[in-house]
Amino acid sequence: MSTSTKIHPSPENAPDPYEYQSGFGNHFSSSALPNALPVGQNTPQVCPYGLYAEQLSGTAFTVGRSGNQRSWLYRIRPSVMHRPFARYQGNPFVVGAFTDQTSTVTPTQIRWLPFAIPKDAVDFVDGLRTLGGSGDPAVKNGLAIHVYTATQSMDRRALCSSDGNILLVPQQGRLDITTEFGKLMVAPNEIAVIQRGMRFSVAMPDGPSRGYMLEVYDGHFELPDLGPIGANGLANPRDFQTPTARYVNKTEEWTIVNKFQGLLFAATQDHSPFDVVAWHGNYAPYKYNLAYFNVVGSVSFDHIDPSVFTVLTCKSAHPGTAIADFVIFPPRFEVQMGTFRPPYFHRNCMSEFMGLIHGSYEAKRGKFLPGGASLHSTMTPHGPDAATVENAVARDLQPGRVADGTQAFMFETMFQLRLTEWAAQSQIHDTDYYKAWQTIPVTFNPDKI
Repeated sequence: MSTSTKIHPSPENAPDPYEYQSGFGNHFSSSALPNALPVGQNTPQVCPYGLYAEQLSGTAFTVGRSGNQRSWLYRIRPSVMHRPFARYQGNPFVVGAFTDQTSTVTPTQIRWLPFAIPKDAVDFVDGLRTLGGSGDPAVKNGLAIHVYTATQSMDRRALCSSDGNILLVPQQGRLDITTEFGKLMVAPNEIAVIQRGMRFSVAMPDGPSRGYMLEVYDGHFELPDLGPIGANGLANPRDFQTPTARYVNKTEEWTIVNKFQGLLFAATQDHSPFDVVAWHGNYAPYKYNLAYFNVVGSVSFDHIDPSVFTVLTCKSAHPGTAIADFVIFPPRFEVQMGTFRPPYFHRNCMSEFMGLIHGSYEAKRGKFLPGGASLHSTMTPHGPDAATVENAVARDLQPGRVADGTQAFMFETMFQLRLTEWAAQSQIHDTDYYKAWQTIPVTFNPDKI
């Protein structure tokens, strides 16, 4: 069972009811019935308990052993036992390929107020909204950023993405996620990764829920290299949790919603897709508690680049440059002397999408609120607001705490992002966002150093 300590508090008051396997990228084995996994081979003529063997490949067969990802699932029925797919008409707000027809562009700094949770009965699938992205999943190049707002659990419906790997960031309400590999309970201040092709269903144990979703079309999330930091620090592998096998053997009508080349399709079948009795492999969903992140920072002077707060990265073909980084700004000490301590003013060759899980972000006050977001595009200037600047230059610099009770995060990407029409025309735009910087005082004096 997952545990908590005073150093690493539980993200929610309710305990996690599920059991997990510990580690990142391990070759796991799990069985809901004794001896359900074949011994010494993957595809015996007849599997234990009369199960069927099915491989789920996360990489091409011939990818090198160090990067090869796949799992073997032993299930009551092969997943192919479904009726044909047809276009799903229940949600027109999901976009995958970002073209002139599906999206628009602007270099202006954008801030969204908290995304409204609907009053109607809406589940996770129908509550997805694409904010923006880049590229095309058909050629496995690019990414998409979505938000979800939902009020009810998915009822005999499962979702999977053929387009990419999904990183979920709950902001309000826990997600009780059923996957083919087992169950995950994911609370605010935790994240979950559901990899390409994995079917999952989301229940809302706390009622109305909201959060963020990053989908990468190429590669996989991995832990960042530590370099001179050493062998330990940031997100430690042992703190990632992968589910244990559990199965449902029910004959009832289910709908499988598949995100394919940016479009949603639906197929029906007469049984639960979560009938996997046992599995083994290194291609599996997982979750992580952000409170376990071991923060590294400056203990002398200057504000260290935010890359030291990277939890997960999806690397590109260009060394040191990410398709996407997932970065957090957690509670920590700040002790730098003679330093402008807030995040510095910046123009970045990367795009920065930020969200707020709870609390108040250290560099922005006022309208950057939990459940909202901001986007600072490639080379668009950004930095702390006027109130933060005035406080930073006048304060008495003593060692102290920063960001207590707060968890902000960033999706950073090498791609220039396009906005969907829904995101660009949203009524929750903070149209006064630019004013955050307009009253920064001019203190230049050519006669005084």
